[in-house]
Amino acid sequence: MPKTKTKSAAKKRFTLTGTGKVKRHHAYMSHILTKKTKKRKRNLGYGVVADKVNEGTIKEMLGCK
Repeated sequence: MPKTKTKSAAKKRFTLTGTGKVKRHHAYMSHILTKKTKKRKRNLGYGVVADKVNEGTIKEMLGCK
């Protein structure tokens, strides 16, 4: 059986942690930053762990399953 290809979009957007969780970035951080508060921009800059609900789908797209 051939290997499954990794989805390019998922490859660019998600990374796996050492324990197998999926890390993602926040949205709304690319433009129109002047009206957003410093606190909001700072918190959007950090990565965060993706929800359990979506974890299986993302791992499938990354070719981990």
